[in-house]
Amino acid sequence: MKKLGLKGKSWLKGFHIFFACAWVGAGISMLLLSLLDGHIQNGDELYAVNASIQLLDYYIIIPAALGSLITGLLISLFTNWGFFKFNWVIFKWVATVAQIIFGTFWLGPWTDSATAIADLERGLALQNTTYLYDKQMGAVFGSIQVLLLIAQVLISAYKPWGKRGVQH
Repeated sequence: MKKLGLKGKSWLKGFHIFFACAWVGAGISMLLLSLLDGHIQNGDELYAVNASIQLLDYYIIIPAALGSLITGLLISLFTNWGFFKFNWVIFKWVATVAQIIFGTFWLGPWTDSATAIADLERGLALQNTTYLYDKQMGAVFGSIQVLLLIAQVLISAYKPWGKRGVQH
């Protein structure tokens, strides 16, 4: 497979970093917004906070996650990093795919459900057990998701664990 030159590799890495920053930043923003539930004055504010979280998910998290996945794929294909040469790259691949799957099938639906309930019930949503469950699961697993994203950023910077098959 033909490898990218220095300039192409730099552009690709720059876009990869951009998408990672957007994903982490939006995740942190969603968590901070979810902390507002206890300070909300009325049902309209409750819905607005939930709708804001959902908008961040749809318009920043999803594109950033896909951008990270695609640029990571291109980096693995067209540079010497490869897919399976380095343990830290394998970890990042597994973590990224797992996070996208978890976000698609659990975090996203919890966000959508909480937003729909808040839209329908406004302030009464705070007594709805499904709403409370969805918000709690989103907060707990969203926090884990953000911590894992931060770990991936640090792993990219430090590149621990070395090459596969090489004993230290």
